Amino acid sequence: MQRDVSANMEVAVHADAMLQFQIAVARQPGLDVVEALTCSVDGEFLTPREVIGPHNSRIHVLDAPAGTLRLDYRASVSGTATPEPITDYDLALYRRPSRYAESDKLLGFAAAEFGYGIVDPDMPARVAAWVGRRISYVSGSSAPIDGAVETLLSGTGVCRDFSHLVVALLRAVGVPARVAAVYAPGCVPMDFHAVAEAYVEGMWRTFDPTCLAPRMSLVRIATGRDASDIAFLDNHGGDITLNSMVVNAFVAGPLPYDDFVQPIRIE
Repeated sequence: MQRDVSANMEVAVHADAMLQFQIAVARQPGLDVVEALTCSVDGEFLTPREVIGPHNSRIHVLDAPAGTLRLDYRASVSGTATPEPITDYDLALYRRPSRYAESDKLLGFAAAEFGYGIVDPDMPARVAAWVGRRISYVSGSSAPIDGAVETLLSGTGVCRDFSHLVVALLRAVGVPARVAAVYAPGCVPMDFHAVAEAYVEGMWRTFDPTCLAPRMSLVRIATGRDASDIAFLDNHGGDITLNSMVVNAFVAGPLPYDDFVQPIRIE
């Protein structure tokens, strides 16, 4: 399946800043990625430095002077990604509570709702379906500092909030879980998308309680504990305003059908 993705941003840099963008497709064996990334400040082109992170996530670091920064990323992706080896460290790390997936605060609630220590490969699907029923998708309903507990209490959120709650509940019942930032053909509203991944019968499987885009068409950008690991933009030392951002993702041909029930993995 061929997918064409792009992201365009305009950022007002009010004072010199070190910016970190995480918008490039993760380079995974088996995928053929043809891409281009351009950055300019007030018309002067700059070359970012690439940092490779866990699970082939890519961060582009740019020392940006004050001015208007324009960034354009485009990629054409084909092929099928080869699953990376799963390490004991991964399984330990993704069982722990994290900044936005505070599983330690949900231990009692999760055990009462779903049980604990039950060897049940259907547990992640049940948790994701429960979150999908319990939480309403409302654009702008959450703050960037909100975590899974705020989402559970408010009953509303966006894709990152849904994913955080799924991940926190799964960790609370003993299932390793993580989040992934993706390009999502078919997603409405179109934006960077976030989904949950759970360790099921020896593999990472993808769950999207928002049901906003077919999982088979997703393209991985970054993978981590929560939104702090997969943020599309970080600012260090300067003052910036994100003026505009446009994200697009398309597949060649019709979108695949997804029942959002069967466990699958994303590329």
